[in-house]
Amino acid sequence: MAAICAGLALLLFAAAARGQQSANAEAPQQSAHPGQNATAGNSGPVTPANRVVTSYTLPPPLYRKARDLSRIFFAFDLISGLYALLVFWLILHWKIAPKYRDWAESVFRYRAAQAVIFAPLLLLTIDVFELPVGIFEQAELRRYGLSVQGWASWSADWGKQEILTLILGTILVAILYAIIRKSLRRWWVCFWLVTLPIAAFLIFLQPLVVDPLFHKFEPLQQKDAALTAQLEKMARHAGVNIPPSRMYWMEASDKSAELNAYVTGLGSSKRIVVWDTTIAKMTTPQIVFVAGHEMGHYVLHHVPKGAAILAGGSFVGFFLVYACAGWMLRRWGEGWHIRGVDDWASLPALLLLLGILSFIGEPIANAVSRHFEHQADQFGLEVTHGLTPDSGEIAAQSFETIGIVDLADPRPSEIQIILTYDHPSLPERIHFALTYDPWMHGGRGEFVHWPVGVARSDEVQEQVPPSVARAARD
Repeated sequence: MAAICAGLALLLFAAAARGQQSANAEAPQQSAHPGQNATAGNSGPVTPANRVVTSYTLPPPLYRKARDLSRIFFAFDLISGLYALLVFWLILHWKIAPKYRDWAESVFRYRAAQAVIFAPLLLLTIDVFELPVGIFEQAELRRYGLSVQGWASWSADWGKQEILTLILGTILVAILYAIIRKSLRRWWVCFWLVTLPIAAFLIFLQPLVVDPLFHKFEPLQQKDAALTAQLEKMARHAGVNIPPSRMYWMEASDKSAELNAYVTGLGSSKRIVVWDTTIAKMTTPQIVFVAGHEMGHYVLHHVPKGAAILAGGSFVGFFLVYACAGWMLRRWGEGWHIRGVDDWASLPALLLLLGILSFIGEPIANAVSRHFEHQADQFGLEVTHGLTPDSGEIAAQSFETIGIVDLADPRPSEIQIILTYDHPSLPERIHFALTYDPWMHGGRGEFVHWPVGVARSDEVQEQVPPSVARAARD
């Protein structure tokens, strides 16, 4: 869930400096780095609808690979975060920013024009330093079969990301230092207020402008009319009006072997996106559950709630950066050739402080995200109850499919979950899917309030599309 709110003030500024990928993917996966696609060559569903799932297990060879990859990416997450902080420190130690500042001031007299030279140079330097991290990650994903993207395509995507980062970053840096020079004492709160509407606008704009730069999108109804009809029925079951015009198919198979679906956008740009890999590897009832999970984010307002939480976090973060920046520059600023907080060359120091706070705060953001994802799982189970026979089993099958294709770790440690997991672990999700049954004793769902016994009523059973019923039986 944190990814969907990455345009907010704190992460927006960090992304401008570090070249983060602008992806809002929110698939029901268990962590930021799933594993191997063990069934990339399959053309049909990985977990058939007639398979009974009791827990998440893997055959011994896949189990070993899952455990190995889990350890690799757990270490990678921690090391890459610390490496990013090291990059900011090296730039300060080597006095790179003052050199760029002096050059910008020698070319242009006006501050806005200086930003056009200083900001792109510094941000590009940071991203070049961090390029080995991205290359290592892509190499590992290719080695384990999760990525099928060639290096030429990957490099082109990196270039696109870099252009977007430099444009956004230059604008933000220019705004930041204009505000700092207006008020050395209140710049942090003023900049926070300015970034909030910018973040909201970027969240709105991303599915319309940014995402199509990296992937091909088409209306889902044109690619799979039967699936669209069943998703519409599920939406009506939830009492939500999500027309086919808000449902999109995304071509992911040319770059990734992952399974994914997500909610993105804001207001009129909000939409549900289903990857073509998901359609290829899951049965229709399984996809309906996945879409129900995503609809849970939509209905439970997780995007604005996450945005509000991140806005509050960024408020605290900017204040702490302000409080620490003066002390840092008084102690080391002269040695770094930084004149003051209003000097262009102070940017790496501010980013270092912001990076430290982001690194410390990531487990908190992950905990919030895991809570939202658990709620979305619960919503998916409730909204498919009465529409899909054995909806809990179907949900467990969908999670098992994700685990097999992504080679998710069957035994993640508690510290891994706390530090790096933005979704509940896959064993937890399967257990919840198989045991959640508020209807058994005459109760009802928390989010989708259907009458008692709805799953057995003839009226609702008649609403189940024949193709869904056949797929569940088969």
